[in-house]
Amino acid sequence: MPSPSLRRVTGAAAMTAACALAFLPGAANAAVEPETTDLRVLTINDFHGRIEANGDEVGAAVLAGAVAQFKAENPNTIFASAGDNIGASTFTSFIQDDNPTIDALVAAGLDVSAVGNHEFDQGFADLRDRVIPRYGSGEWAAGVDFALGANVYAKGTTEPALKEYVIREVDGVRVGFIGTVTSDTATLVSPAGISELDFGSQLEAANRVAAEIADETDVVVLLTHSGAATEDCAAIAGEQSEYGELIREASPEIDAIVSGHTHQLYSCDIADRPVISAHQYGTTLGSLEISVDAATHELVSIAGSTVDLATQELDENGEEIDVPQFPADPEVQAIVDAATEEADVLGQEVVGTISADILRGGNPPGDDRGVESTMGNLVADIYLWSTSPEYANYGGEPADIAVMNPGGLRDDLLYGEDGTVTYEEVAAVQPFGNTLTTTTLTGAQLEQLLEEQWQPGNERPKLHLGISDGFAYEYIEDAPAGEHVVSMTFQGEPIAAEDEFLVTTNSFVSAGGDGFTAFLEGTGTSDTGLIDLSATVDYFAAHEVVDPAPLGRAAEYVAEPTPTPTATPTATPEPTETPTASPEPTATATPEPTSEPSTPPTQKPEDEHLAPTGTDVTWALAAAAAGLVAAGALLVARRRRERA
Repeated sequence: MPSPSLRRVTGAAAMTAACALAFLPGAANAAVEPETTDLRVLTINDFHGRIEANGDEVGAAVLAGAVAQFKAENPNTIFASAGDNIGASTFTSFIQDDNPTIDALVAAGLDVSAVGNHEFDQGFADLRDRVIPRYGSGEWAAGVDFALGANVYAKGTTEPALKEYVIREVDGVRVGFIGTVTSDTATLVSPAGISELDFGSQLEAANRVAAEIADETDVVVLLTHSGAATEDCAAIAGEQSEYGELIREASPEIDAIVSGHTHQLYSCDIADRPVISAHQYGTTLGSLEISVDAATHELVSIAGSTVDLATQELDENGEEIDVPQFPADPEVQAIVDAATEEADVLGQEVVGTISADILRGGNPPGDDRGVESTMGNLVADIYLWSTSPEYANYGGEPADIAVMNPGGLRDDLLYGEDGTVTYEEVAAVQPFGNTLTTTTLTGAQLEQLLEEQWQPGNERPKLHLGISDGFAYEYIEDAPAGEHVVSMTFQGEPIAAEDEFLVTTNSFVSAGGDGFTAFLEGTGTSDTGLIDLSATVDYFAAHEVVDPAPLGRAAEYVAEPTPTPTATPTATPEPTETPTASPEPTATATPEPTSEPSTPPTQKPEDEHLAPTGTDVTWALAAAAAGLVAAGALLVARRRRERA
């Protein structure tokens, strides 16, 4: 298959020739035939089981209605996903293993999908044996097009574990779709569930498959479950990450890149091709508009854009509300309604009360996993409580510290009208059903764990752990690798490298998930068998009111200001028994006293209280003065000898 630039030149030449022929005799009939075949590829990413409408999340039914309307406008339309269709879902889908989401997307006309990291949440066996067949109405072979993963290999081999690509023919045009998933997947899901898999380079896999299918396709689209950490196209083009390398160095055979994973919204042109990401949760559709020469099947043009599925309008009270821009599809709405009814009974059970909003990090909450949050610290507190004698269901050794990864927190708890919290709301915070584990870590390993929060080069360069009450540390944000943590304390006492602590976390993190490999170096790891969601529900039942956990357990280090030096005052010598020496003589020596005073003493005024003075007194005073002068001279000589 020719490169995009060559295909566009060829296509432009064909159009020029067609225009010229239109002016030639007998060319009228040829001009009736269309010059190009126009196709559209609609895309979603990171749907995460948001089948019910919620604000700008229009739900599966409106999403299906939008796809149907676009297909009505142009039947040459393909509906594709860049992964994470399921996992980290809302309660209605989560409580039913995301089966309603799969059914709704199939009914909405989804044609092809890359696999996302969340498709592996319940392990590869679940993906292979349940999820993929569900997409194919029970047939594995029919469902493989919905879990493309060209860089997913059988452990220790280069043998693909999933289907790598699919080719769809529309009105004679062959469109190839290659699927890849972030190579970080190995750290984003429970390692135990993917022990038989390796996740390789996306770039290598995408370019390898593009070369293989070049002669079989007219257009190639890469569906990558990987994305940028920003929505700024200039920054994306220069991003130093696996994704940045992928979008810059992908083969010229790849005509467009559809992205996901980071939940961003962008439509860029990078390396002479469109690169798009359609936000998250069914708020937006991505769109690729493709024109192919009808005669030669050469690519004439391809452009990317995004389409909002809801817009903000004012209601009758002047309040802004989100209004869907497309009608709901009745078939998909029926699937959603049935799923909602099934989840309602258990979901609406009140499990506890909160005193105020409990939120994830960022603004809006959940937007920034790199900062401390009240939700992260609270869940760490719940973990610690769950592995203590206070919890009747735990019979193990009491833990000292607990930590919670921010990626495991998928929703907030809002106070609402009265602070009541339902099962559904609690489940939305931790939807993965992990078990709690305990591991013994040394102080040095604890420090390593904290250092692993900084992950430069990854799509999320920092993952701030929630930590339990009693554990605290100071850190420097901008520091070299391994030098962020300044100090750590437990119950107010400094932690030494050789100190040992029993640390609780979830099974995902304890297996090295999210890159927190320090747990793999710990000792005595034990799976308690406690499900995080069940333990959380029991925590709420045991506490009349649950407060947001305080911030400040992790504090940014502030160096003590260097004091400004001041002049040192001259010390006043302490008095001694020895009289202070007289000043050293100057060039003019003090004359020795003579037997007769050189001038007569001055007569002082008489005072009736003093004895009368006379010559004898005058001479006595003169003698005393002479003695003092002599003593001073002796002291000066002595000081000189001491200095010598």
